[in-house]
Amino acid sequence: MSRRTAVQAGAVGLLGLGMNHLAALQAAGAAREPKAKSVIYIFLSGGLAQHESFDPKPDAPQEIRGEFGAIPTRTPGLHICEHLPELAKRSEKWALVRSLTHPSNDHSASHHIMLTGRSPLPEGFDPNKPKPTDWPSIAALAGRLLPPRNNLPPALVLPDKIIHNTGRTLPGQFGGMLGPQGDPWFLEMSPYHPQHYGAYPRYLFNHATGQSIAPDLLFQAPHLALPPGLEHGRLMDRVHLRNALEQQVRGLDRAVTDEAFDKYRSGAISLLGNSAVRDAFNLEKADARSLDRYGRNSFGWSLLMARQLVEAGLSLVQVNLGNNETWDTHQAAFPCLKDFLLPPMDRAVSALLDDLESRGLLDQTLIVMAGEFGRTPKISTLPGVKLPGRDHWGSVQSVFLAGGGVRGGAVIGSSDKNGGYPASDPQKPENLAATIYSALGLPSTLSWNDTSSRPHSLYHGAPIAGLM
Repeated sequence: MSRRTAVQAGAVGLLGLGMNHLAALQAAGAAREPKAKSVIYIFLSGGLAQHESFDPKPDAPQEIRGEFGAIPTRTPGLHICEHLPELAKRSEKWALVRSLTHPSNDHSASHHIMLTGRSPLPEGFDPNKPKPTDWPSIAALAGRLLPPRNNLPPALVLPDKIIHNTGRTLPGQFGGMLGPQGDPWFLEMSPYHPQHYGAYPRYLFNHATGQSIAPDLLFQAPHLALPPGLEHGRLMDRVHLRNALEQQVRGLDRAVTDEAFDKYRSGAISLLGNSAVRDAFNLEKADARSLDRYGRNSFGWSLLMARQLVEAGLSLVQVNLGNNETWDTHQAAFPCLKDFLLPPMDRAVSALLDDLESRGLLDQTLIVMAGEFGRTPKISTLPGVKLPGRDHWGSVQSVFLAGGGVRGGAVIGSSDKNGGYPASDPQKPENLAATIYSALGLPSTLSWNDTSSRPHSLYHGAPIAGLM
């Protein structure tokens, strides 16, 4: 079978072709040469309210419109929330999808949907824990299908795993059907606390009251360094020692495969042995001006590190902006958003756009920002609660995209007059995932194999039309 026939038949997975074929398949199967080399997927766990961000409804009744006003952006006719002034000044650099929709209002299911790009839940889905039968996350598939650059893993998630305030780890973040060796790398720098939310230290707040709380969380950026005077030979001796120890561990824990050990061992050696790579994980060398522009808080630090990592060679960095489902604004929504959530997000994302552009990296880096769902069109107050908010709403949300060939100022789709349902050009999570894969140069003919060697299509939708 010729390569062209194989591509047309979608037989990549069936034939078991390896990664050595990827470059040829990209050239044969992609509609165009990918403009992006990297993707930063900013995930707003909890669910960003579309009315209070990128799809305000200033002409709707008060119970729909909410307390915030809308301001014009640099793009004629495009208005966004008044508490996103820095992004409004940069609208020529970003675009919106105002009509993304999926069928779930549940946190666990919606996280799984938006982090995997698959709307139907897998058989046996458990909202209380990740399972090996879950779909692989977008980060996990990028890590499996893309080759490493500069000895870095292709994909990485920071600054934490997504954990519900009950303490359960949410499904959809991991390798799932790829097996444990398919899990993306997690760079965990953000401690979990069941009652603390926001961009600490300055923007730490209480969800129920919308008031500030004392900053007692620390952002623990990794410090990777070799001992002074350690030469290559001594490093290799340490690697040999590590190999011997890992051989013993393999005998104790058969659940972890040789492939997983090789993955993490080679990654550790790369991080220790390459100064440029080590610096990408280090915020101590960032200049004071950059730290001020991004914001000296967990939002700013996370996005600054994401920029450093894509510059160092990572293909996909997922940034979870907000621990403990920070954006879940059921109550005290307006003070929480106004005082603690929108300002650090507006500042950090704007600084990321400017930083990438000044370094000539914006056209090569696709930025995607979304949550697991939007919020209800009508404001409500929970029983026994003083201040109102909005409930979960999978029917429509707004997605922010920039860089990587995105048409600045473009608006794809619309919601109805109350911001409750798509009014035009509805898009699914499958289309968003396809947009990410396409930007990274992964062709629509590519497949991945689960732990039983069964092939699965990578694409389950088409890239969002009109965006690029």
